[in-house]
Order: sequence, then C-alpha cells, then structure tokens
Amino acid sequence: MAEGDEQRTAKVEPLRKALPCPECRRPSTRENYPFCSDRCRNLDLSRWLKGSYAIPVADDEAKADDDYRD
Repeated sequence: MAEGDEQRTAKVEPLRKALPCPECRRPSTRENYPFCSDRCRNLDLSRWLKGSYAIPVADDEAKADDDYRD
C-alpha cells in the first residue's frame, strides 16, 4: 500500500448467533456449525451411523391412521 493510505477495518457482523453445541452446550463455531468442535461433530455423526437416532414408527399402522384422522 502507498504511504498515507489508511488500513480500513470493517466490523463484520456474524450471520447468525452462536448457538450452544447440541453435544456439550459450549458456543458453536463458524467452522463446525452447529457444533463447537470437530470432536462434537464426529460424535453426532457416529450416533447417526450407529442408528442411535431414529424416527419413531407406529407398531400398528391401522392405529396410526386412526390417530391421524382425529
């Protein structure tokens, strides 16, 4: 830069608030959003791959249909 030029610094506003990490509740980071670290991100992925997270299903579909109609 030439002499006399001022370095301009811009205040960058984050796009979203740092939410708590779903694993450990520490503030999330931009690089690992919504997690705070690569470790927490990998823990969550591991749970998905092992099937620990599952969408509940009704044992009896007829009963589920009746509940839906109510």
